[in-house]
Amino acid sequence: MNLENIQYCPGTLAEGFKTYSPSCLRNLFNGKKVNHVLTYDPPQQNEDVAELFMENRKRISISGVQEKLSLLLDKNILRLTQEGEQGTYLLKPIPRDLKKVDQVPANEHLTMQIARQVYGINTAENAMVFFKDGTPSYITKRFDVKPDGEKWGKEDFASLAEKTKDNAGADFKYAYSYEELGLLLQKYVPAWRVEIEKYFSLVVFHYLFSNGDAHLKNFSLLESLSGSYLLSPAYDLINTRLHVDDTDFALDKGLFADDYKSEAYKKRGHAGKTDFLELAKRIGVSDNRADKLLSVFLGKQLVVETLVQHSFLSEANKRRYYLMYQTRLNALLEK
Repeated sequence: MNLENIQYCPGTLAEGFKTYSPSCLRNLFNGKKVNHVLTYDPPQQNEDVAELFMENRKRISISGVQEKLSLLLDKNILRLTQEGEQGTYLLKPIPRDLKKVDQVPANEHLTMQIARQVYGINTAENAMVFFKDGTPSYITKRFDVKPDGEKWGKEDFASLAEKTKDNAGADFKYAYSYEELGLLLQKYVPAWRVEIEKYFSLVVFHYLFSNGDAHLKNFSLLESLSGSYLLSPAYDLINTRLHVDDTDFALDKGLFADDYKSEAYKKRGHAGKTDFLELAKRIGVSDNRADKLLSVFLGKQLVVETLVQHSFLSEANKRRYYLMYQTRLNALLEK
């Protein structure tokens, strides 16, 4: 990418910025003036850098298929962590083995920004960041690291469901339903009546924005200041359909533990409003509240379109992304 042509904040996508806006710097970098361009070449272009990145990869403890690198803020410079250092940021460069791989960082960034800005979903702080030659990456701030470097307690739902490779096979993180996941949240979160509504909204969002990889490890509980556990900020939100031909729902059983589908779902082949209202009822969200939570997603097309247009996706993929959103929105609007 030509870094001279940036017109929108690489964090908030606000218009009129050639680098990070003040609000992005405040939220993502504690107010420090950080450059949107890293001090590194892409690893594939420089053997010494490639070796640094390979070494960093060995130390990171975050699981997942996509490559993640550990960074920290040294004064106002983002750099790779060294042995014994606690990283406070995760860098996700362009991955391998997907269609349109160069679009992955912009896709994840846009989807995370829509979740936060349009629908008020609590998300991990994030932005686009670029290597010296303009190659894009995605950066996110770790929410499980305290200011003093200690860690907050964190449990993903694969652990809570006691699903492992040994007892559930290689695809263990997909062997569940969103209904069962919601009931697990009820079991482990004392303040579940508040948190279950956040969870419900997140499941609707995953569907609306075609994230077919919202598996058990992409939902977590996080220790709070009081020592109890709450739903963690959302992370790994991305429109997977831009890159793979996947199903509507990541979890094998879909929305329900018993394979329930509304008549409209059976007829159309896609979930609609009735199915999500049924999910809400089963996980303890009242009909009244479920209607209100769903109504948030049934408008706001213009705000979504604006963020898509401001994003770092290519023009062709902006069109694809918005069309996919409109298709799912139409399904949600049908009863």
